[in-house]
Amino acid sequence: MRIILALLSGTLFGAGLVISGMADPGRVRAFLDLFGRWDPTLAFVMGGAIVPMAIAWTVQRRLESPLGDKAFSLPETRGIDTRLAVGAILFGIGWGLGGLCPGPAIASLSLSPVAVAPFVLAMFAGMGLHRLFTR
Repeated sequence: MRIILALLSGTLFGAGLVISGMADPGRVRAFLDLFGRWDPTLAFVMGGAIVPMAIAWTVQRRLESPLGDKAFSLPETRGIDTRLAVGAILFGIGWGLGGLCPGPAIASLSLSPVAVAPFVLAMFAGMGLHRLFTR
């Protein structure tokens, strides 16, 4: 059941990325191009995500456990430290250069696998290096 819920959730998320155009690196780069041909679409997508997320947090607070697990696994709130800042900077650089972040990159594999595969491979290599050096 847990795998089915994860698959359905991931499929819904990926479909949302594709339908909204956020799997298109050109659209993301246009959002980051503040002094050129700026495209505000990503801001509307992020703004539109606030309402369903607010509903999800409200529902989550009223539930004893999630549908697919025994308990909620929520991260603790932590302050901003060097690891977080460096990670955010690296993420932003990769996002700005590639026009993709992990979710849209995976979703884009279904649209243009040859063009996106190098990014996804580099992303997994980076995840592997992180895991190797943080143990």
